[in-house]
Amino acid sequence: MPPAPAPALRTALLEWFDHARRDLPWRQGPEGGRDPYRVWVAEILLQQTQVSRGRLYYERFLDTFPTVQALAAAPQDAVLKAWEGCGYYARARNLHRAAGIVAQAGFPTTYDGWLALPGVGPYTAAAVSSLAYGAAHAVSDGNVRRVLARVQGERQPTDAWVQAQADALLDPARPAAWNEAVMDLGATVCTPKAPDCPRCPLREWCAAYASGEPTAYPAPKRRAAVQEIRAAALLVGDTEHALLEQRTGTLLGGLFGLPLEEVKPGEKDMDTALTRLQHRLGLVGTAPTLLGEVTHAMTHRRLQISVYWLPGTAAPGRMTAIGEAALSRLDHKALALLRGPQRLL
Repeated sequence: MPPAPAPALRTALLEWFDHARRDLPWRQGPEGGRDPYRVWVAEILLQQTQVSRGRLYYERFLDTFPTVQALAAAPQDAVLKAWEGCGYYARARNLHRAAGIVAQAGFPTTYDGWLALPGVGPYTAAAVSSLAYGAAHAVSDGNVRRVLARVQGERQPTDAWVQAQADALLDPARPAAWNEAVMDLGATVCTPKAPDCPRCPLREWCAAYASGEPTAYPAPKRRAAVQEIRAAALLVGDTEHALLEQRTGTLLGGLFGLPLEEVKPGEKDMDTALTRLQHRLGLVGTAPTLLGEVTHAMTHRRLQISVYWLPGTAAPGRMTAIGEAALSRLDHKALALLRGPQRLL
């Protein structure tokens, strides 16, 4: 098939978008003139979270921090608590750092200005500058990649190819609407496994549709091998008060959680890791009860955690109120084991 004509694609997609756009809370305001704070929070949150789940987290976060000034003034622990359940907590830490800069200097109005903020990459800078200020910068995410690869019949689209295609097709008269339209099309019609081609406004020019195998485009990305990690966790206390530690690292840094000890290479069972953990906590001589196991998937990692329990009397004066601490889903799974003999996957 010859390359799809940009003017025809723009007209067809924007006509579809004008009556089929999703009603999302961060789309309040005029086209190309959205509230930059609301757009920014949404774009950061939705980087690793589906809209169906992210919408609830978004509304909760905005209820807690309705302005960038409120976010900047909050302690990090409160920000992480409000982000609880969203995962990828480096996003929340960077958002908090960037809010401090914006509260002092004001919102950037250009792509380069947004790109200079902590945690803001090319996609987010393009999205916020476009949606909030009408800047002519094309977004490039998974939905855009899939739509453009199918329309152009490209099985192995590189990041550079996708960005070049997105830039070439961007409607200069309505850049914000075009960006939202491509993302909506990928999210609701041109989906990964079951594209609804009869409803697609671009099927007339779509090479993947013409091939009869639209799901073959683009070819699946190669995924990095998943690292299997085993660890012992000690739940000292109950589901309301427990002994917690503040985690470090890029994924869960700043969150609180049950004390953990990884099983080292060469160790065959969990006993050695549990003994090390008890020594570290000063709880030697007690006999923890095995509650069960939980598994938890993280970026390129799969954690298998054996959770042991001791009553809170084993560590008097060291308990933290669960409801006041920001915990990961992993720790909520572990705490749930106290409610019954269940294995959570």
